[in-house]
Amino acid sequence: MAGGRVEDLLRELAPQVLAVLTRRYGDFAAAEDAVQEALLAGHQHWADGPPEHPFGWLVQTASRRFLDQRRSEASRRDREQRFQREQPPAYDVVDRDDSLALLFLACHPALTPASAIALTLRAVGGLTTAEIARAFLVPEPTMAQRISRAKQTIRAAGARFEPLTPAEQTERLPVVLHVLYLVFNEGYAATSGDDLNRVELSAEAIRLTRMLHRSLSDEPEVKALLSLMLLLDARLPARTDDAGNLVTLAEQDRGRWDRDLIAEGLRLLDEAMGTGRVGEYRIQAAIAAVHDGADRAEDTDWPQIHALYGLLEVLTDNPVVTLNRAVALAMVDGPLAGLALVDSVADRLPDHPRLLVVRAHLLEQSGDGEAARRLFRRAADLATSRPERERLLMLAARHPS
Repeated sequence: MAGGRVEDLLRELAPQVLAVLTRRYGDFAAAEDAVQEALLAGHQHWADGPPEHPFGWLVQTASRRFLDQRRSEASRRDREQRFQREQPPAYDVVDRDDSLALLFLACHPALTPASAIALTLRAVGGLTTAEIARAFLVPEPTMAQRISRAKQTIRAAGARFEPLTPAEQTERLPVVLHVLYLVFNEGYAATSGDDLNRVELSAEAIRLTRMLHRSLSDEPEVKALLSLMLLLDARLPARTDDAGNLVTLAEQDRGRWDRDLIAEGLRLLDEAMGTGRVGEYRIQAAIAAVHDGADRAEDTDWPQIHALYGLLEVLTDNPVVTLNRAVALAMVDGPLAGLALVDSVADRLPDHPRLLVVRAHLLEQSGDGEAARRLFRRAADLATSRPERERLLMLAARHPS
């Protein structure tokens, strides 16, 4: 079995093993540490392929790690004799998959988004601390502290590992969706570093959202979020050129888009529409669907996109959404109309890179190349992603001073 397949199997089994240990011993934080050690052991020992019963192997290994941790804790010496008598069974009989309960626990409302993302990727995604740290370009000790604090916060909040009631699940679902959305976005368009994409993050977000969809197949916003991810991920092959440079949506070779992903995304969006209150993921997926449905950039239905951004703006009151609507409005009514809309939210986004870029593009369309050049350069100075910075400098260079 190839190394990649072993990693896929480990990540698939990680939340199930963690669920077994948490149910058995009642300590999520310690169980999560033990499972991480078992996953590392699996990476080392499964180089030539997994054992006959990989799930049982991981449960047994993680249980032993857990008991070793317990025995080494001075504050629990009085329990040492009892734990020494405990021997984990070779295999566990599992009558349910608790991955969903783990996902909701890792996305606890008491956590900050950054902490929830880190804990979700480790506890449910099966990524190591080192992998998560590399993905977010922070030192491994920093990420380890973030994960440790997240587990302490969950413990302090009195959270228990158990299936949520339907009411609790409905209440917490928006947090779970938001965390998965943030993970995908960081993978699809990295906010910092040398790479435009972090495919491992966007792929993990899609995998976890598929898992959520399997369990909550009637939830329209879950379908919509998965649809949005697939419709955007379908463009991945065309988002960079052979040199790794960013290719804008208007310039992409749409023949390279993944039509199977687009078809699946459109089907999910169609299923989500017309059921319940329309949420932001359905609107975003609808916008992505309009773009993906145009064979050429010039065939894009900009009036429809402008209308959809208007709905999203009302729903979210997000000034960045207004900037996106300004771009669509410029395609419908001209750049001056778009610039006026940008001006209406400028005080809410002082010197925000996105505002600078949108205003620069619209000034360029209106014929003011000198002003566009200055704004592109200012935005490049603020950019934390190397591909984005290089693209902005290239755009500025089209208008020599």
